[in-house]
Amino acid sequence: MRRLLLAGIVLAAMLVPASSASAALTGEWARFAKCPISNPEVNTCVYAETTSGSFTMGNKAVPVKNPVILQGGLVFKGDYAETLPFIAASDGNTLSKSPQPVPGGLLGVTAPAWWPSLLRNLFNETINNGFTGVTATIELAAPVSAVKFNILATASGQGTALTLPVKVKLGNPFLGSNCYIGSNSNPIKLNLTTGTTSPPPPNTPITGSPGEQGGLEEGSIIFLKGNRLVDNSFAAPGANGCGGLFSFLVDPFVESIVGVPSAAGTNTAILEGSTYLGDAGRVREMQ
Repeated sequence: MRRLLLAGIVLAAMLVPASSASAALTGEWARFAKCPISNPEVNTCVYAETTSGSFTMGNKAVPVKNPVILQGGLVFKGDYAETLPFIAASDGNTLSKSPQPVPGGLLGVTAPAWWPSLLRNLFNETINNGFTGVTATIELAAPVSAVKFNILATASGQGTALTLPVKVKLGNPFLGSNCYIGSNSNPIKLNLTTGTTSPPPPNTPITGSPGEQGGLEEGSIIFLKGNRLVDNSFAAPGANGCGGLFSFLVDPFVESIVGVPSAAGTNTAILEGSTYLGDAGRVREMQ
C-alpha cells in the first residue's frame, strides 16, 4: 500500500481540474518558478532540494552545508514504473552550483577530535578559508536528458530512483578555475536509491528512505519530505585541469589528497532533503 501512495497521488494530481484564475506563483507553487512550461509536453514540474548528507570520494568526505537544488520537468505518461528523462529548467540551472567547503582545505588537515570544540572549530574554519580553503561543487556532466527519474522507485525504495551523471569542481586560487574530478566524457555516474544498495566491497549496504509522502494544493502538488537517496557503488575518476598549465604536476597532488581515482565500492553519496512534484498545467495558468 505504501509503495503505491505516491503513484496514486500523481494520478489524482493529473485529474484535478485546472483553475481559470491567473496569478503569480506564490506559496507552495513558488518553488516551480523555473519549471519548463514553455515545452507543451511537460506535465509534471520537479523540485528536489538536498539540505544535508555527504559526498565521499576516496578518502575525502565532504558534508552538504549549502542546499543543492535539482529542478526541471517531466513528460509523465501515467506509467509509474517508467524511468523518465529530465527536461531542463527554464533558465538552464537544472542543478544548482552550490559550493561545499572541503574539510581540511588544500592541506587536507583537520583539527584533532580530542581538541576542545571551540578551538577545533576555529582551526577548521581557518584552514577552510583563504588560500588553503577548497570548495567542492557538484555539476552536471552530461546533457540534462541523461538525468533520469523514476516515480515509483522513489516512492517504494525499490530500484534506481535518480540517475545523475556529475563532475566535481574544486575551487581554490592555486587550483585555478578548471579543476575537476570527473569530466563530461568521464563522469561520476550516480544511481541513487531510496532503498538498500548492493555495493562491491569494501563498502557494505546502506539504506535510504522515501520519506514522508503526501499532497498539497488539493493534490496538485505531491511531496516526499525527509527523503534520503544513497549510492555507494560508483567509481570516481582522477583529477583534471588543476593548476592550469601546470596540471601535469598539480593533478597528481590533488589526487593524492582526495584519494582518486577510486574504484567502485570505495565512494559514497548520501543526499537528504525533500522532493516536490507539481502539476505543470496549474503552473502555466498562474504565470
